Amino acid sequence: MVRTNQSKDRAVAIQRTGVSGGPGPVMSRCVIHNNMVYLSGIVSRDLSGDVTAQTEDVLQAIDAALAEAGTDKFRILTAQVWLSDMANFAAMNAVWNAWVDPENPPSRACVSGDLFSPQALVEIVVTALIEA
Repeated sequence: MVRTNQSKDRAVAIQRTGVSGGPGPVMSRCVIHNNMVYLSGIVSRDLSGDVTAQTEDVLQAIDAALAEAGTDKFRILTAQVWLSDMANFAAMNAVWNAWVDPENPPSRACVSGDLFSPQALVEIVVTALIEA
């Protein structure tokens, strides 16, 4: 579902997709504004895999979400990678390096912390440009 908000003061369109209404967090999976795409944290749909499998699944989901928004991984400006355990960094990074455009890599931060589920090993947030 796509929701578009108009500001009362000016005609500024904000598109929101994948809006969840609970009982979990109320949020948008994707927000588009001023030719920018903001993806919320994406985790693997299959939490039974190791960090390699989960990272591959997350990156495929990012590809799909960016395509739906009218852009692609070559226009990612920044990424935030969250790992449940920094011991998984090398395995995640190998998958990331095989996926990302080596000529135009985005800025990236990688931190560890508790994720929403103990089985979730990686979560990635990206911001990308939509070419006008």
